[in-house]
Amino acid sequence: GARQQTELCNESLMLEKLPACGKSFEEMMKKVDSKKWCNLTEFIMYYDNFTQCTEREANNASCFWPNPLAEGFITGIHKQFFSNCTSEDVHWEDPPDEILITLILIPVMLTCAMITLVVWCSKRSDIL
Repeated sequence: GARQQTELCNESLMLEKLPACGKSFEEMMKKVDSKKWCNLTEFIMYYDNFTQCTEREANNASCFWPNPLAEGFITGIHKQFFSNCTSEDVHWEDPPDEILITLILIPVMLTCAMITLVVWCSKRSDIL
């Protein structure tokens, strides 16, 4: 059989080429108001281009993607552009008692009504 020849990852070449992806992303992000940097829909195409660029450069250097070095570079870009985008912790609280009681009682009452209907119909099977 044919032997598969594998090339070693040229990490220095990859690290040399990745900043061009970052520079291109930075240029594209200048088109977006910085107040909208936390809204992914505003720059999703730019981010997709950035991701494809990092993947292409990693592959051109015979490296798999993602890899720790590429991830480190991508993390640096994230820190540069998205460090102020914090996910807000959602504070869950119970609804008021009146609503909570209603939400509990409706299924309980429906279940009781269905059971009653089934039992009543099974006793009256001679009519059906």
